[in-house]
Amino acid sequence: MELQIFGVKKSPETRAALRFFAERRIKVHFVDLLERAASKGELSRFVQKFGTQALIDRSSRRFAELGLGAAGYSDARWLERLVEEPLLLKLPLVRFDKQLTVGSAEPTWRMWTGR
Repeated sequence: MELQIFGVKKSPETRAALRFFAERRIKVHFVDLLERAASKGELSRFVQKFGTQALIDRSSRRFAELGLGAAGYSDARWLERLVEEPLLLKLPLVRFDKQLTVGSAEPTWRMWTGR
């Protein structure tokens, strides 16, 4: 079983996800979005399943700093912004095979691991 986690090291939710899988001795491929941005194609997988709005962390500091509260972007433009500004994402983004989660999703992760 190999999972891919997209996040940033300073995110408590990302660290919790990494810890969750490490405690269960499950190999994880971690992608730090501040070192290597997620591709538009990779984010598109999450958008197709959850929608663009579900990926946006409207409570994040970066969202407030950029003054995006009144932004009326299209979904395509939001996707571009999320690729450019990974701190706007609701983290972590976790992918196991074709299954995906956004944010903390321990119940789903427990189903995946059976533990």
